[in-house]
Amino acid sequence: MKDRRHFEDLIIAVIGERDARNCAEIIEASGGVTRPFVFSSKPDPNDQSNDFANRILTADIDTVIFVTGAGVRAIVTQASKSVDHQRFLDCLSDINTVAGSQPAVDALHQIEITPKIAVHSSNSWRDILIALDRSFPVVNQSIALEESESIYSLISGLEARGAKVVKVPLFTAPSTNWAPVATDFFEQLEAGEFHIILFPSPENAVRFCTLAKQYGRAKLTRHMLDNHLVLAIGQGTAEILADRGFTVDYSTETTDPVEGVAEIKTQISQITKQKSIIRVSMSGPTTHNSDPNATWYNSPFMKACRGEPTDVTPIWMMRQAGRYMSEYREVRSKTSFLELCANPQLCSEVMCTAVNRLGVDAAIIFSDLLPILVPMGCDLEFVKGDGPVIHNPVRTAADIDRIKPLESNDPLQFVMDTVKQTRADLPADMPLIGFAGSPFTLASYMIEGGSSRNYAFTKTLMYGDHGAWDQLMQHLANSISLYLLGQIEAGAQCVQLFDSWAGCLSFEDYKTYAHPYVKRIIASLPSDVPVINFATGNPSLLPLLADTRAAVIGIDWRTRLDDAWKTVGYDRAVQGNLDPTVLLTNPTEIKKHAKFVLDQAAGRAGHIFNLGHGILPQTPVDNAIALVDAVHELSQR
Repeated sequence: MKDRRHFEDLIIAVIGERDARNCAEIIEASGGVTRPFVFSSKPDPNDQSNDFANRILTADIDTVIFVTGAGVRAIVTQASKSVDHQRFLDCLSDINTVAGSQPAVDALHQIEITPKIAVHSSNSWRDILIALDRSFPVVNQSIALEESESIYSLISGLEARGAKVVKVPLFTAPSTNWAPVATDFFEQLEAGEFHIILFPSPENAVRFCTLAKQYGRAKLTRHMLDNHLVLAIGQGTAEILADRGFTVDYSTETTDPVEGVAEIKTQISQITKQKSIIRVSMSGPTTHNSDPNATWYNSPFMKACRGEPTDVTPIWMMRQAGRYMSEYREVRSKTSFLELCANPQLCSEVMCTAVNRLGVDAAIIFSDLLPILVPMGCDLEFVKGDGPVIHNPVRTAADIDRIKPLESNDPLQFVMDTVKQTRADLPADMPLIGFAGSPFTLASYMIEGGSSRNYAFTKTLMYGDHGAWDQLMQHLANSISLYLLGQIEAGAQCVQLFDSWAGCLSFEDYKTYAHPYVKRIIASLPSDVPVINFATGNPSLLPLLADTRAAVIGIDWRTRLDDAWKTVGYDRAVQGNLDPTVLLTNPTEIKKHAKFVLDQAAGRAGHIFNLGHGILPQTPVDNAIALVDAVHELSQR
């Protein structure tokens, strides 16, 4: 990065209202270009922050937990708009106050309140619960805490102890009439039209995060901002952003926006050097998934994903590159499985070989569900005869503390390179599918340490410590979102979530312990990229699989395709669902069973033919080819 003289050649998005305009004047006078993201809010007479202030005055709140210093300042500021400032502070000092971090302790001291409980060591929800358990029972107490992204495990722990939780919003939410402005801004962000995102105040940081969440862009926005410089005026603004998962590259000591921009101006050359990923070129990708001119856009597979009519039913098969093929076995004889997965050229070779030999309508990258767990802290080994083994399984809440979500895809760059290499080696009109394991399946591997028949360790943790389970699943959901976004950026036209072990859960357990995290992942992905949501083993889960933004619902062989499609709704495409063991028979039997599945689809647009699970290792290759030929022959329209 070249030495910069102030803001020259930089395009800066400034978030806020009057602060944005004041900052823009300084930036533009120093050679920069600003694009303010200006929004406003209208007072809400039913705002919960007003209700909270009145409940403090009437002693209707027993305990207040302040997680951050910015939260202390924001809550006091909000309350003082509706009730007398000093009276509010006097009443607040009469109840239990808990500071969940050192910044919260410092902010309370500034308003002359000494918290009854102070957690100095970390901002861990578990530390707060431990401190509460040692101090006083919370059963039947009304406990208020600032609303943020990091409190949900804390809420679960409090509610499990019998507390009544009151969430206090930080600042008022943006007006709903700013949808066009928000949509335009997020589209510009995704297109890479900025170098820097500047947050002048905690209030505007909260409103920005609220809008990102409101429009289903929260995870995508966090991912996109990793490719920008994120600057914050004041430590409180940085704290708000960090609490919501954003990486702040530089924050000022001053809270005054004008002084803050002046400070940043003197430091910008050094800041841009430190952030090497800031982009010199703003060109962005050459082909988008919504580009109708892309050669693969009108392929039978992509049209089926969108629910559009096709001339033939598209088919691909899970594990279509694997041990049943001699070409794959030859490659595997020279390298271990993990070494193969880490070699993009070999991964592309085995997949392209399978695609060419079978004649399928889509390719899926050659990889595995589990490599994502290694940078998260798992000691993974593929043991001959035993399959994957994790030598340091997660069995307790303390074990979860050593599990870290992905902060970037750098440790998994070989997977991104596999996507790029496979995309380059495939025919231009052949769609490429990326994939990841779903949170429950990956969590089960982490906890069991390998395969399992009854998932005893997994369910013990799941049932026994809701807060710990939520923390682990959030780590996985955030990591999977980032991982799939990376594959999409690398060139995948579609992605599939595999929940191979979800069948061990009842409908209610899946709804409680797995579904929210799958739903969050799918909501984080670009809407123009089809997602296939696939879980095997329990047909009763189908309504929950469909209760997401997934374009395609995978069906296993344990239910009829027509019944399954009716269950998930005809507004979704479906994928499936031949029993893989049928491929162990002969071409005549295979064709008969293929016709049975196609008859159930009844020619309806949106059917992707697949197996109900992966190809079995003992499958004759000629039988797999016979299935592809039969589907194409029988489904010609």
